[in-house]
Amino acid sequence: MQWPSPLTPAVLLRRYKRFLADVRLECGTELTVHCPNTGAMTGCDTPGSRVWLSYSDNPKRKYAYTWQLVEVDGNKVCIHSALANKLVAEALDEQVITELAGCSGYQTELRLPDGSRIDFVLETASGPCNVEVKSVTLLSEDGGGRFPDAVSTRARRHIRGLREHVAAGGQAVLLFAVLHEGINAVAAAADIDPAYARELAEAQRDGVQLLAYRAQIDEQGMRLQSSLPVTA
Repeated sequence: MQWPSPLTPAVLLRRYKRFLADVRLECGTELTVHCPNTGAMTGCDTPGSRVWLSYSDNPKRKYAYTWQLVEVDGNKVCIHSALANKLVAEALDEQVITELAGCSGYQTELRLPDGSRIDFVLETASGPCNVEVKSVTLLSEDGGGRFPDAVSTRARRHIRGLREHVAAGGQAVLLFAVLHEGINAVAAAADIDPAYARELAEAQRDGVQLLAYRAQIDEQGMRLQSSLPVTA
């Protein structure tokens, strides 16, 4: 996928109110931009970091610029978590995700009987396969990625939905879309959300498949490219 506009470099001054950040452009101008990430963004919102912004000329927008990337220890990180599903859709179309390359088609944001939604439902020779996508940007000291970066009852609920689908005879996959070029493996952040780590381990034992793919990121765009090991 390509960015919606050529990216503009800047320096992060602060991130606040979850949706906002103040930055300084290379010309010295300071402005407020939209931050498309409601999470903790641990390690990705350090003041003084180099960031990249996209621009929109939509007159209805309050903030014309959107924060897309940040540089962390020399690695580019995409903080726009909603783009993870778009990356996965492109990867499915291009059959980049080897473990899911056999699907003949898919639906997105499908509403389930209980009223919840699943990110992807793949059409496979052995029946529908439910796929939930999680964006990973938290880097630990050992170079591993961790999820979640804050306690998340919603993420635990998604795992339970996948387990229930498998228990009913279906197939289910939890796919970690790694949007940090410095991450080389993925594991549950048991120190942050031990309940999530337990749920993830139980899901894996129940037959939910765990996958992780890292994105290649530059100022032109992103694409999922490299398979990474996952441990519950």
